Amino acid sequence: MSLFSQPSNPNKNHLPQDGTVNYYGAVFSSELANHFYDTLLNTIEWKNDEAIIFGKRIITKREVAWYAEESFEYTYSKVTKKALMWTPELLEIKQRAEQESGETYNSCLLNLYHDGSEGMAWHSDDEKNLKKNGAIASLSFGAERKFAFKHKKSKEVVNIYLENGSLLIMKGTTQTHWLHRLPPTKKISSPRINLTFRTILK
Repeated sequence: MSLFSQPSNPNKNHLPQDGTVNYYGAVFSSELANHFYDTLLNTIEWKNDEAIIFGKRIITKREVAWYAEESFEYTYSKVTKKALMWTPELLEIKQRAEQESGETYNSCLLNLYHDGSEGMAWHSDDEKNLKKNGAIASLSFGAERKFAFKHKKSKEVVNIYLENGSLLIMKGTTQTHWLHRLPPTKKISSPRINLTFRTILK
């Protein structure tokens, strides 16, 4: 039973305005979700993330990886990554995300948070080489974490708890009008792996 048990309705838009966020809940059984968690943890080529802030290179505790159907380059926080090729597990998870959402994706950014002390600051996924208003599929494996949205103008905040094996879709003008983040917490001591499937313009 989920610590933050909540009914999931894929047709419900969790944003009150200016975008669309649908939460599907767990789309994998706990057994299969745990299998993917273990496999991704041990087979993905994880590296500590880098960012250039005020001209200074920062190395994060959080680890990341960038995979795609081609060797796409992806730049954020002024650092460019070159994609590795899909693994069988990533293709399987991507297929499920596409089946559930009715969308297609050609790339995936993975984040490994070792415990609740690691999070992600407010940001939007609005890089120029991403498909404008394209859907982003976020899948979570491991520890359950709170995920937050904040409207850029009204500052209204929406929180969603992402459980093991769950799928969340952000689409439409969400990235234009909303920021999102993974807030740190002292209550979580175990890791979480997050996959965000997206579409890079060729």
